[in-house]
Formats: sequence, C-alpha cells, structure tokens
Amino acid sequence: MRRRNTVISISMPLAVLIIVVAAYAATTAPKPPAAGATATAPIATGDTLRQVHSPGHVAVDEQLHAGQCHVRIRDAGNGLVLPDAACTPGAVDPGVTQANIHQTICVHGYTATVRPPQSDTGPAKHESLGDYGLSYQPTTEYDHLVPLELGGTNAVSNLWPEPNASAARGFNNPKDQVENTLAAAVCDGRVPLAAAQHAIAADWTTATASLGL
Repeated sequence: MRRRNTVISISMPLAVLIIVVAAYAATTAPKPPAAGATATAPIATGDTLRQVHSPGHVAVDEQLHAGQCHVRIRDAGNGLVLPDAACTPGAVDPGVTQANIHQTICVHGYTATVRPPQSDTGPAKHESLGDYGLSYQPTTEYDHLVPLELGGTNAVSNLWPEPNASAARGFNNPKDQVENTLAAAVCDGRVPLAAAQHAIAADWTTATASLGL
C-alpha cells in the first residue's frame, strides 16, 4: 500500500504539469486567419518593409482617414519633404529580389510594365491629399516612397502626395535624382537592393549619403 501511494504522489504533480503546459501552448500558438481574411505582411519595423505584390493597380493595404497624416518638412523651398512614417512607411514588391534584378528593375522599360494607369492613381491621389490634409497643387506628385525602379510597389503604404519645391513648375523634384542614383548603384552592383530600399524608405534626403554614394 505504501508503495502504491508513493507512485501516486509522484505521478499526480507530473500529470498536472503536463496539463498546464499543454493548455499554455494552446493559448499561445498562432491562429490561422479567419475565413475570408487575407494575410498581410507586417508594416515596416526596423529591418522589415511591408511586401505587397500589386503590379498595374494601387492596393489598399491600409485604411487612413482625412487629416491623419502630416508631411515632415526639411526644406520646403527646395522640396525636401518627407512623408508621415506612420501613414507611408514604404512597401516593396516581393516579386523583385536581388537574384532577379537583371530580369526586372534593371531592364529598360520595366517601370512601365507595373505602373498603374492614371484612372487608378487619380482617385487614390485625391484621397491621399485628404489623408495628408493637403490641397491640390499641379506640382504635387503622387509618389512611390520606395520607387518602382527599386522594386517599390503600388500600395497605399508606399504612395503619398509629395509637395514639390516652391519654385517648381512640374512634377520633377529632388527625390527623382536620388532614385536614379540608387537604381544605378543597385544595377551595377555597388549597393544591395535591400539596402537601397531601406535607405530611401527611412529618409530619401539622406539615402545617398548613408550608402556612401
């Protein structure tokens, strides 16, 4: 009888422990998305940029509201303006990788194959102006934060109404030269694709300097 009681006294705590561990694992295990839900990649957090494959149309991957976003002005006169990092953190196309840049972004004419038509970007730009609390200006570009030539994607999280320099007469702005410089550096192997994407998403005004270009 004593021997049987001893076995029970050892086994019972062990059984309780197994039950507790199993219950904890069940409550902390990741759950699949609900029926009909679409899994989305996380927004930019440190070393991660959101990934959205959306060639030819603007993907609504986040919901913003009027007046929620605010541009960050470095030098308004010279067009050094940054988007609101919470509203426009930047996003990239997972279909463009370091391994295939010479079949995608480094091919002449690539951006024309993925750029959305004005019939799509026009309404999206109008809504984005409201999100940023900006009025329409003919020199304001609805711009990709991570440009298409660096594997950027057509998504709300990567598009914003970019104010131009005060004396500007068209869409061309200082960011365009930064994009061209980074694209050339990626395609000739001086800068990794991911490094260029993260640098321009973080701060396009310092992207070339931060990469030593």
